[in-house]
Amino acid sequence: MNKNLTNSKDLTVAVDIGTTKVCAVAAVRNDYGKLEIIGYSTVFSDGVHKGIVKNIDRTVSAISQVIKNVEEQIGRKITKVNVSLSGQHVRSYHQQAIIPRQNPNIVISDTDVDSLINQMGNVALPAGDKIIEILPQEFSVDNEGGILDPRGMTGVRLEANFHLITSQHSTQQNLNRCIEMAGLTIGKTMLEPMASAEAVLTDEEKGAGIALVDIGGGTTDIAIFKDGLLRHTAIIPLGGNNITNDIKEGCEVLQPQAEKLKVRFGCALAQEINENRIITVQGIRGHEPRAVSEINLARIIQSRMEEILDFVGSEIRRTGYERKLIGGIVITGGGALLNHIRNLAAYRLGMSVRIGSPRESLAQGYHEEISSPMYATAIGLLLKGVPDMTPVANEVMVEDLQPDTSDTDAQNTIPYHEPDEAGDTDIFKDPKNWFDNLVNRATSWFTETKD
Repeated sequence: MNKNLTNSKDLTVAVDIGTTKVCAVAAVRNDYGKLEIIGYSTVFSDGVHKGIVKNIDRTVSAISQVIKNVEEQIGRKITKVNVSLSGQHVRSYHQQAIIPRQNPNIVISDTDVDSLINQMGNVALPAGDKIIEILPQEFSVDNEGGILDPRGMTGVRLEANFHLITSQHSTQQNLNRCIEMAGLTIGKTMLEPMASAEAVLTDEEKGAGIALVDIGGGTTDIAIFKDGLLRHTAIIPLGGNNITNDIKEGCEVLQPQAEKLKVRFGCALAQEINENRIITVQGIRGHEPRAVSEINLARIIQSRMEEILDFVGSEIRRTGYERKLIGGIVITGGGALLNHIRNLAAYRLGMSVRIGSPRESLAQGYHEEISSPMYATAIGLLLKGVPDMTPVANEVMVEDLQPDTSDTDAQNTIPYHEPDEAGDTDIFKDPKNWFDNLVNRATSWFTETKD
């Protein structure tokens, strides 16, 4: 571990709270734009079910333990973390905003775009739901659609399509409470498939059209990209835990034994298994060991995976993007570790499939385990969080366990852009990052006005 890296003020920490585990990863970005992983840990958790906190004490205990493990590795106290969000309570909507312009001779400006964003605050939502992301799509000027940046144009009617992501306010509050009870504050909250996409998808794939399928313990998350924009998100309430439960019932074994069978011998294609292979499972105290046929184990897994993939295919067809995804499917998450899952998915969905690993986002010298698809969400949270961590006095991510009066931190920090006296609120200064800036502006505006 590089001592200078652990002293850097630009260090950020991501916490992925899943149905079966809580993992935390600490990293800094090196001079080449890659993530230097300087600490990570994973602990078992059963306090969350399908993204919803069912037991606060157990969830807090798991978060506290995983953070403690990372703190011991990096030698610093962690105070702020980025957190993923998923579960059945997350929903997505497509909304349209329209504004008439009284003087068509005046060019469209930032103010006009802000007026469109403001309309999202009046969208009717189910009781208890709250907007967590406002994602812009294309604009239209006088019925001329497909416009990515309307500024500088003239017209009497300006329209925009937005993709809104919402969650149950009470569910999100419970998750936030668990983080706070563990002695932490939340830096950035991000939808799980969006975070995973940051880690495993390329800009080329997002432009060509691609569907990300993140198979977790409690849910399977879908994110569809086309022309570089997020077009659709969906949460399927089925995941790896359903497979484990099927193995438990079908093989008549205990839950922990079923999980071990899935992880060690799990295969998504029964035809790839030798029919004569037998797995011996230790029996309950006083009982004989149980023999489990490996091909029967594979048949159980394949049956459940086919159901999950059928739901994925149905969701993709429902959006109308089935024939527009040149990049095909990328599978990530813990479910991507099943043997032959790629072959089964390609056959079941009729599209090209690859396994998504965050390996390309990491600097050389990382531990091989951290490049596993199961860490995709955490790595994505880091990729989105590190650029925001600036070494200013009121925005410190971590504190030293021991006082450090040296000046060695100065050469390891990310350059900070000091805002001008006017406030530096122009979100359109960098045309290349226009949509990223607009997303940040839209979401922060909504948070400020609704909290």
